[in-house]
Amino acid sequence: MQLNSLTKAIIISLMPATTAIAGGLDRSGQSISAFLQPGNYAEAGISILDPNVSGQDTDKNSASDMAGDYYFPHAALKIQATDKISVGLIYDQPFGADAEYSGQNNFVENRPLPFQGNTSVVVDTQNLSLLVGYQPNENWNVYAGAVYQTVDGTVLLRGKTYSAFNGYDFRTGEDESVGWLAGVAYQIPEIALKASVTYRSEIDHEMNAYERFNAVGMTGNDALNGAMTVINSAKGETELTTPQSVNIDFQTGIMENTVAFANVRWVDWSKFKVQPYKFGKLSETLGQSGMVPTKPNGFNLIDYKDDQISANIGVGRKFTDRWAANVSIGWDSGAGDPVTTLGPTEGYWNIGTGVRFSPATNYFIGAGIKYFWLGDADAVTGAHTPAGTFADNHAIAYGLNVGYSF
Repeated sequence: MQLNSLTKAIIISLMPATTAIAGGLDRSGQSISAFLQPGNYAEAGISILDPNVSGQDTDKNSASDMAGDYYFPHAALKIQATDKISVGLIYDQPFGADAEYSGQNNFVENRPLPFQGNTSVVVDTQNLSLLVGYQPNENWNVYAGAVYQTVDGTVLLRGKTYSAFNGYDFRTGEDESVGWLAGVAYQIPEIALKASVTYRSEIDHEMNAYERFNAVGMTGNDALNGAMTVINSAKGETELTTPQSVNIDFQTGIMENTVAFANVRWVDWSKFKVQPYKFGKLSETLGQSGMVPTKPNGFNLIDYKDDQISANIGVGRKFTDRWAANVSIGWDSGAGDPVTTLGPTEGYWNIGTGVRFSPATNYFIGAGIKYFWLGDADAVTGAHTPAGTFADNHAIAYGLNVGYSF
């Protein structure tokens, strides 16, 4: 079954919003498919997520629509420098969060300023990956490269759910660090077979983050207020490590102008944690006082119980020289239940479709949509005390991208 170069370039990636929402803080899925396209190739696109996440706190108060809409762009450039050497540059936003509680519930503080406010989280990351590939023949491609990453996060805890940490602020500012990736791909162009395995390393960040305790939950406790004053004046670095991951991608022709495809992704969320320096010191002090359950070294602001595994399978078909489409279904395990109150869903099922229009033989415009059934979850605080339940939630993802072969 022979497929022309245009079909091989586009039929597999008809849905731009491949992940959009997943376990932990996963967003983009970190695809390198653009780097594995034939010849010289450029691509750019944007994905938009519209989630609806609601639940209730432990007092049965409603916590409605706490997950914010967000968008994330991606772009890629691949140059076939020689018959055997290729170079690529990929930009994406691999991890992130955007959520804020509102209304009358235990995630909101309604006391007068400066304590008044809503629990919220915003996490933005950016990756710029530089890849170099070696193709000893038309079938094999061995590649590796460096990854430049920035992280910028803000977490505000408000409401009686967080006990002594009601009124806590954490802001990282933008921090920069470097990691690496490596992989291997195999293809048989005549039957549209293509398989690849890509490993991305964890990336360590060390930062002098801003932390503040308003001590709303400590009012009237002089000993703990004194401890908080000492901790607030302490200085130390906060460490954050974005997780390592593995992507496995596969496609093959199954009949004329038709391919089947699959993607499996593993992300090492079980080792991920965020324990800001002063937050950790205070949680340790509170544990020693018996006020909250804790481990000997305190507890984390954010952590996850399990690794994330996700899978996506589907079929793509070229109908004419200008039109192609696909359908797919996906599953994500999530990163363990119970989950943090800052992202209270546990995995998903989804179904999606995408179409592409090729006005000429060397470029295309694609659009897609996916519907997500989000998994029910029990939410807990950093100290792993019950905080609420979230059920029957969903999300819709939209995507648009363009590709150009030259």
